[in-house]
Amino acid sequence: MIVAPGLVDVHVHFRDPGFTYKEDIETGARAAARGGFTTVVCMANTKPVVDNTETLKYIQEKGERTGIHVLQAAAVTKDLKGLELTDMDSLASAGAAGFTDDGVPVMDEKILTAALEKARELDLPVSLHEEDPAFVAAAGVHQGKVSKQLHYGGASRTAEDVMVARDCVLALHTGASVCIQHISSGNSVELVRTAKRLGADVHAEATPHHFTLTEEAVLEYGTMARMNPPVRTEEDRMKIIEGLKDGTIDMIVTDHAPHSDEEKARPLEKAPSGIIGLETSLGLGIRSLVEPGYLTLMQLMACMSRNPAEFYRMVPGSVTEGAPADLVIFGEKELWTVKDFASKSSNSPFIGWELPGKVHYTICAGSIVYQMEDDSRLLDGK
Repeated sequence: MIVAPGLVDVHVHFRDPGFTYKEDIETGARAAARGGFTTVVCMANTKPVVDNTETLKYIQEKGERTGIHVLQAAAVTKDLKGLELTDMDSLASAGAAGFTDDGVPVMDEKILTAALEKARELDLPVSLHEEDPAFVAAAGVHQGKVSKQLHYGGASRTAEDVMVARDCVLALHTGASVCIQHISSGNSVELVRTAKRLGADVHAEATPHHFTLTEEAVLEYGTMARMNPPVRTEEDRMKIIEGLKDGTIDMIVTDHAPHSDEEKARPLEKAPSGIIGLETSLGLGIRSLVEPGYLTLMQLMACMSRNPAEFYRMVPGSVTEGAPADLVIFGEKELWTVKDFASKSSNSPFIGWELPGKVHYTICAGSIVYQMEDDSRLLDGK
């Protein structure tokens, strides 16, 4: 067994309030615990949007009852419309973990610059969704050979690249702590690498689906492989892995995005984008990164625990005497089959996959919040 600090996912959607038929804070937290996560940061695109302290406090209070640490990011702009900044001071005072309009890009440079300057003043991070709609003919699928085969417009790499280039420059200009969310383009990885070299406080996330799948997954899994930004080419996938290897990309997140079976059963052009990921993230990290030799297990744990915690101004977990007992215990080489979920939704292309890294226990603040079903007898001391 491996004993490691509890995993930290700083990019999840728990759909509460507003879309609780897909997920709610309780079921999302159970899915997190089952995946080995003791801390999550929820995105702000709920209904109502987390652009006010009332909605923020609602989520915080429900999160406190889950057994894991549920943090909440607040919106950068009111109602995610990109037109007017939220009251970042009051949201920060109320405990917002950071700021993001995830799901939509902040297109107005003046508004974003003002947000970055304020965030720097507050010493809180800003995480940015990078997709310029001018270069998205149809969302969710890479604009390439598969989109042509399907006669589906697709989303170009350029949609991401132009936004990443702009925001790396704005991060350098303002000194703000900026995260490029769910990076998908190899070009964007290089842009982040350059920005870091220039001295910008820029970070980047990679998801398990972006370092595991390519555009061909859409042919096999249909809408279960539709996501924003899309999974792209093998070249892009390998550049993401290179970015993880050299530290250009320093966080692995799931972008856990639950949707109902009915929604994902729609035609490709009408189905929502996104997949769930909390319960498969560790296994995919070991399978796609550690087993091929790209990362060591220690490097994977840094990307899945220490680095995201530090970016969001948390004290990272550690397996040391006196540290908070936020821990995950798993069998690194122990295989398990993806077949059911603690999440309320099951929109995953990985159903049926055999993955390593079976989680046996997740411990948060000294309490067991998940135990492998077969080991329930251990709690009884039998």
